[in-house]
Amino acid sequence: MQEITTPLTAPATSAAPALVLRPWQAADVPALVDLIGDEALRRWTSWDIEDEAGAVRWIQTQRQGWTAGDRFAFAVLEAAVAGGEDERPVGHVVLKRSVPGAASAEVGYWTVARARGRGVAPRALGALTDWAFTAFAGDGLVRLELRHQVDNAASCRVAEKCRYGL
Repeated sequence: MQEITTPLTAPATSAAPALVLRPWQAADVPALVDLIGDEALRRWTSWDIEDEAGAVRWIQTQRQGWTAGDRFAFAVLEAAVAGGEDERPVGHVVLKRSVPGAASAEVGYWTVARARGRGVAPRALGALTDWAFTAFAGDGLVRLELRHQVDNAASCRVAEKCRYGL
């Protein structure tokens, strides 16, 4: 299992606070339940959470991925202006390694409605990309593939900003 000794971060911009990426936790269930009605999330992702029990299962699946070493999912949070962290995730980034030790892996992301259009996805994806190549360089990782909806213009802009070929 890949250990995270310190959270991943992305620096603040002139328009947005710094980001903190950490593994999903049971305390994130209410935030996931609040996203059930997010139509854009349902349209552009494989979102399948219908209720609190579904949110609990989803987080358990993310945690199991860490244990298995094949799925490294991070909740994305904005650092609060007054210090500390806003504990309500504004997004999700994930590194999927279907075959640990393989030369390539897949990355993905989503953001909540209040975070869209504010640079959260590209900054979080950039932090995940940097971490992946650092954490798994010795394990042979040399390529990341971004899976996203090519008919989602916003997602294409994120891919371009992060220099993932389309």
